[in-house]
Amino acid sequence: MKFDVIKKDENSEARVGKIRFLHCEVATPVFMPVGTQGTVKTVAPLFLEQSGVQMIVANTYHLHLRPGESVVEKGGGLHNFIGWHKGILTDSGGFQVISLADLNRITDEGVRFQSHIDGSHIFFTPENVIESQLVLGADIIMSFDEPALFPSPYDACEKAVQRTTEWARRGKIVFNKRREDEKTLFGIVQGGTDRGLRKRSVEEIVTIGFDGYAIGGLAIGEPKNLQLEITEWTSQLLPSEKLRYLMGVGYPEDIIDAVADGIDMFDCVLPTRNARTGTVFTSRGKLVVKNAPSREDFLPVDEECDCYTCHNFSRAYIRHLFNSGEILGPVLATIHNIHFFMKLMKGIRKSIKEDEFVSWSEQFLSRYLS
Repeated sequence: MKFDVIKKDENSEARVGKIRFLHCEVATPVFMPVGTQGTVKTVAPLFLEQSGVQMIVANTYHLHLRPGESVVEKGGGLHNFIGWHKGILTDSGGFQVISLADLNRITDEGVRFQSHIDGSHIFFTPENVIESQLVLGADIIMSFDEPALFPSPYDACEKAVQRTTEWARRGKIVFNKRREDEKTLFGIVQGGTDRGLRKRSVEEIVTIGFDGYAIGGLAIGEPKNLQLEITEWTSQLLPSEKLRYLMGVGYPEDIIDAVADGIDMFDCVLPTRNARTGTVFTSRGKLVVKNAPSREDFLPVDEECDCYTCHNFSRAYIRHLFNSGEILGPVLATIHNIHFFMKLMKGIRKSIKEDEFVSWSEQFLSRYLS
């Protein structure tokens, strides 16, 4: 992988860049829809491509449970297995350390899980998590880390930083032994909302040395102002020549704030999860399209959108689909939401190139948040 910063905004830390893999290129800042189990829920890869999606995120933990790395490998690797030939990043499964807290036991050696599917016992270590991701064959693979839920006491956050550093070191040893030119390894910064711990984590992870750096452990319960403060603080500490990835943050206003801090990569379930429950994103904010006001509303979801959904269907029809329990409702809402986020990122990149990011952001947010 090669990453170049092409243009930096004159009035903020925002920047446009390009990631070059052997088989594709990705323009940054980039939003990556979440395809946890090798699929972005309800949407075929064709619609992702038509919307301008450049990269998706899959999850090592879930793919380990089903169908298993060996099946994916026999299927020609993750790209061939899921029919997606652009960028793929695999999350290491570290979030399961906390999200499945009642089913696991964390030690310095790793995490012992009880499968939420069949109750079988699984032991994740920094080493076998890297091995799994190499077998899956993603373009970017993530170090195994331990996030700390908010609020966690200082010693718990400190222990999480300590483990994250040691696990990153152990994982990189395995990666270096099996390194392939087309594979890229990211380190993850932890530390909760404590600036001192964040600084320590950055210093330790950067000393180990990675192709890019992720800010983890945010958007998991902390107040929004703390999320924004820690993102800005941590981003300033990371090497400017490397990719910066803010994990799990996806509200449009938060993406814009983080781009202003120099963040290059984002992922979140927000556009797809909201779509499946009938909430769509528009240029004038969120709309619960399945609610009563849409019953005889024959406008498109967003009059300023040119996606397949908005080009062909009305709010009234999409509401009818949701209220009738038709699968097409979530499908059309997801197609629109994905397109909305891709259009948002295109607008961000264009405004940075033209040194208009600050004014563009103010104009976008004044309408979106009104």
